[in-house]
Amino acid sequence: MNTILNKIASILAFVIGAMAIFAGGKVLLGDDPGYYVINWLPVYNYTVGILTVFVTAILIWMNHRLAMPIAIGTFGVHALVMLILQTAYRDVVAIDSIVAMTLRLSVWAVVLGLMFLQSRKISKR
Repeated sequence: MNTILNKIASILAFVIGAMAIFAGGKVLLGDDPGYYVINWLPVYNYTVGILTVFVTAILIWMNHRLAMPIAIGTFGVHALVMLILQTAYRDVVAIDSIVAMTLRLSVWAVVLGLMFLQSRKISKR
């Protein structure tokens, strides 16, 4: 079965997850980004990055039945964190954190769109 859209979605998920691991890991290892860091945000970034690279991207690649629910959940968690940053931490969150979360949400919207299109192609057969 041709699942090229899921393969592209998986690669995008892997890349955005790897970026989160890199960004969160640097701060957790003590690299000072030069601005105030909300203490739980690097842990969140690193943890979700690890889960994305080692679970979600693989499930999407394999076209696993849990891939769509987990991808939706990942997008939802990122949206929730963005909401928290924009409300509870509005006065202290760094613009870099908002930009990074916006990028994650955008990439995950594309990932979900690709997966949805792939599922529609498969169901039409």
